[in-house]
Amino acid sequence: MQRVPSAQLPTHVGTTVRIAGWTHRRRLLKSVAFLIVRDATGTAQVVVTDPAARAAVEALTEETVVEVVGTVTANPAAPAGVELTDPAVRLLGPPAVPPGFDLFRPTLTASLPTQLDHAPVALRHPRRSAALRVSAAAVAGFRAALDARGFVEIHTPKIVGSSTESGANVFALDYFGRPAYLAQSPQFYKQLMVGVLERVYEVGPVFRAEPHDTARHLAQYTSLDAELGFVTDHRDVMAVLRDTLAGLLGTVADRAGPALALLDVNVPEVPAEIPAVHFTEALTIAGAPADEPDLAPAHERALGEWAWSEHGSDFLFVTGYPMAKRPFYTHPDPARPGYSNGFDLLFRGVELVTGGQRLHQHADYLAALAARGEPVEPYADYVAAFRHGMPPHGGFAIGLERLVSRLVGAANVREVTAFPRDLHRLTP
Repeated sequence: MQRVPSAQLPTHVGTTVRIAGWTHRRRLLKSVAFLIVRDATGTAQVVVTDPAARAAVEALTEETVVEVVGTVTANPAAPAGVELTDPAVRLLGPPAVPPGFDLFRPTLTASLPTQLDHAPVALRHPRRSAALRVSAAAVAGFRAALDARGFVEIHTPKIVGSSTESGANVFALDYFGRPAYLAQSPQFYKQLMVGVLERVYEVGPVFRAEPHDTARHLAQYTSLDAELGFVTDHRDVMAVLRDTLAGLLGTVADRAGPALALLDVNVPEVPAEIPAVHFTEALTIAGAPADEPDLAPAHERALGEWAWSEHGSDFLFVTGYPMAKRPFYTHPDPARPGYSNGFDLLFRGVELVTGGQRLHQHADYLAALAARGEPVEPYADYVAAFRHGMPPHGGFAIGLERLVSRLVGAANVREVTAFPRDLHRLTP
């Protein structure tokens, strides 16, 4: 008899089926016992009246893996309107050791550190696993949106020989007796691949050894990167990002409907044109000093509130960040060279995306490095590629965990990360 997922039971009323999953909860009443079985698609209620079967259910421990054969019976009061009656219950493994917290409660009462310490079990909670389903749908949407626009998925090295990719700290490692580092981003490689495929994207891990200990930072996170050639300036990149986000969120709504409903999440609408403000204007809106070199989290929150009140938008572009705060490969604004053709996208008051137009001429790279007092040698292979003809190009990077945490309303990115790595955590 083929196993039937719990979510499909309403289509099998009146038939005998086999389900299998984890013992989610038992409710033992005087004349009847209810066994709630959880699988990847939801829960099923099993009604036990036979004394022998009841004794077996009473002996079960939570999270024990079981198989149940029974008749699907309509009952409006049961989950999904059906339940299994006349069941035969069989263990598919030894009795489980119950976890130190209740998985059957609507929300986990254990502290976040406790959940992370016991992630293999805590992630079984429907709300925790729902966030992972939203994350998976977001990645699928990112890929689909860019595939539809002629982008090609690439895979770049995560072990690199230079630690000078950006201003961030890096993780060093021994590479057959030579120093090497975990990549901070695929930035250099995706630019080089524009010279091959014109439009590229990558989904992969990036590593940042910055000693942040906040609710929005991880030492390893998943980056959704894209780069495209033959742009006029950063506004072309922003347009592609807008369409990518719309497609991504559309896929989330289509593929993760039950997870979104469980988390009580409404997918936000991406405006046809996301409002944009220049960095100098953003400082004024946020009430920051005019000489502030960057936006602090409090400034981002103020801008998010402004975007919603003035434009009804969860999203806001901030363009023209000062060149001093952008990587050397950033293209300056031709009209205001002290500012960049770069941008951030804020989502509900938090920086979600960084992007912009890049330099594309070899001489400009040499000049940019010299202006910052940087030697060319650490970047030699990267910079040399621009001697052989590169189109005007630009791109962006979305932090997946930060996107999902803002989307589902999590207070901490670790709540939507299966096995987070941060300043303190290297296990499980």
